[in-house]
Amino acid sequence: MGIIFSEKNKVFTLQTQNTTYQMKVDEYGFLLHLYYGRKSKGCMDYLLHYADRGFSGNPYDVGLDRTYSMDVLPQELPCQGTGDYRSTAVAIKNTDGSYGCDFRYQGYQITKGKYGIPGLPAVYAGEDEAESLEIYMEDKATKVQVTLVYGILPKLDIITRSARIQNSGAGKIYLEKAQAACLDLVGGEYDLICFYGRHTSERNVQRTPVGHNAQVIGSRRGTSSHQYNPMMILAGRETTEDAGSCYAMSFVYSGSFKGQAEKDQYNQTRMLLGLSDELFSYPLEAGEVFHVPEVVLTYSGMGLARLSQNLHACFRTHLCRGKYRDKARPVLLNSWEASYFDFNGESIYQLAKQAAELGVEMLVMDDGWFGKRNDDYRALGDWYVNEEKLGEPLGELIRKINGLGLKFGIWFEPEGVNEDSDLYREHPDWALTIPGRDPVRARNQLLLDFSRKDVVDYVFEQMCKVLDQGNIEYVKWDLNRSLSDCFSRNSKDQGRVQHDYMIGLYDFLERLLERYPNLLLEGCSGGGGRFDAGMLYYSPQIWCSDNSDAIDRVSIQYGTSFGYPAITMGAHVSAVPNHQTGRVTPFHTRGVVAMAGCFGYELDPKKLSEEEKKEIREQIEEYKRYTGLIQNGLYYRLSNPAADEVGAWEFVSEDGREALVSAVMLEVHGNMPVSYIRLKGLVSGSVYREEKSGKLYGADALMEAGVPLPVEMGEYRAYQMYFTQVAEP
Repeated sequence: MGIIFSEKNKVFTLQTQNTTYQMKVDEYGFLLHLYYGRKSKGCMDYLLHYADRGFSGNPYDVGLDRTYSMDVLPQELPCQGTGDYRSTAVAIKNTDGSYGCDFRYQGYQITKGKYGIPGLPAVYAGEDEAESLEIYMEDKATKVQVTLVYGILPKLDIITRSARIQNSGAGKIYLEKAQAACLDLVGGEYDLICFYGRHTSERNVQRTPVGHNAQVIGSRRGTSSHQYNPMMILAGRETTEDAGSCYAMSFVYSGSFKGQAEKDQYNQTRMLLGLSDELFSYPLEAGEVFHVPEVVLTYSGMGLARLSQNLHACFRTHLCRGKYRDKARPVLLNSWEASYFDFNGESIYQLAKQAAELGVEMLVMDDGWFGKRNDDYRALGDWYVNEEKLGEPLGELIRKINGLGLKFGIWFEPEGVNEDSDLYREHPDWALTIPGRDPVRARNQLLLDFSRKDVVDYVFEQMCKVLDQGNIEYVKWDLNRSLSDCFSRNSKDQGRVQHDYMIGLYDFLERLLERYPNLLLEGCSGGGGRFDAGMLYYSPQIWCSDNSDAIDRVSIQYGTSFGYPAITMGAHVSAVPNHQTGRVTPFHTRGVVAMAGCFGYELDPKKLSEEEKKEIREQIEEYKRYTGLIQNGLYYRLSNPAADEVGAWEFVSEDGREALVSAVMLEVHGNMPVSYIRLKGLVSGSVYREEKSGKLYGADALMEAGVPLPVEMGEYRAYQMYFTQVAEP
């Protein structure tokens, strides 16, 4: 396993435990993609086919050879301007105003360990866990240089891709398009699986055949967005959860993006992922370097479950960081749905007191504690504690809550600002607005210009003044609108503002975690509007959706599971009727669903019955018992909630000795047939005991025939079964 370069045939081979990725430098210096798939030996350049293709142009230096065309050949870095009329990864506006680039091979370097990217989140790994490859390319006409960067984590079947683009010429150029990864497949029939949605209904699964049209997903919102997730899967037409070939790309970036899959005129399939090219025209002066954000790739020849597990292992152990990466997260109670803006210090303390009696470990004070903030129309940006509202200093409130044995957390929305705020009145130019135009409001707020260091520094300083007032161990970082009016008064080139905004955000987050290394940060953007691999580098958990309805959450968490570990999903038990849907579900069902993530509560305990309080105590004890399995186990999707009457999922230890199975009845009908849940990942030949019933089951029967769910009256029943191995094969 590792990175191998053959000097004889100029072939790079990236070998992981189960996969091979191969590319070749040809006689003209083009870097051609050969193969990505099941682990294989030998050189795969026999897959390249050359023929005279009408209207497919030929590079000048191939002379009269009309069989050689970049419009047909599979490539690692397809560029605008080489005669490739398919979608390309890089486009440049040159100093003379022309568009085009032609990058040819110059050399390479292989190093131990995983590369990093200055100012950007990226997968990390030590010298004994990873290798990195840099391939140097240059446009001889303009002297613009591109370094293609590859990282491999062999044991996880993970390959990462990034690039550095350097203007080594004499004049200013503009980067018009920059996508980190391209995968060209010369044959096969594929489906594109993507994850679409909206606020409170994120990451719905859509699977469509890749045909002779460009299927494009992306975000123009300045965030990764509720509308599409920056993760996509290319799967063989017959690929299922348990069998078949599939490829995943996940963008380690939290801003606007573009992903695409397309079958070309000769039935080849190209898949691309990277930065959005809308509102993007990034200037590079002579000598300047642009770092393209990273894409994580993985391949599975054993179906979609293994593909997801590859990503889960990578993100959980090589992207998430900090104190809580491997540690059980505290069970928290958030004040939002308990009181919204209507609270004071005493009511927050009473909420904490009731939470402590139930076994909750952390109290989070949500929006409304700062400035003159009694609704969402004013004071956003005024990050000073409203002691008049609280009736006491923040530090005193925290001390009292800590005295109950609870940790304390707090809500911030550092990127937003209301026009009715002291900050905006003093610095209106700090908001993203276009001179001479009325701005677009969302949630009655604007966004601060995080592309400006002075703005970032000011907000950072104000936030630290709050965090220094007491033992604050958790921050919920929220963002409640999309970017628009992307004009910075500090920039001459507005095509750089969106990306510079993200650089400013990442700088803020990095400095925050350096100053408060024990802080647990939970990302949020109206719930799941910025649920991406980039944010996981800073926040090991993200509020999965503002919709806490248990039945909707089954589908939301199902879609999220394709690309992200369960332990990264903030999931809470909330009150009924649910505040987003009005639906009434059993308390037990809400608990079972929330246990498929970072467990917590979003309700007012004083409104609960004694029976419900008892159930909370039992749920917390149960969750703590299973936390290790939920956090580190292999995740299996046992049903498709969009198509099946039941939503079911499973956590299995890596050795297969224990399994936690959860199921929710999504529909109820008269005289219903029995639903059988087939388990996965058990040790064949073994016998397992189900904890609550004490019954013994053969592993192979559990995986082949399944276990029946009771046929009961009542809506939205949920079941949880814990199996342990009692006999070796």
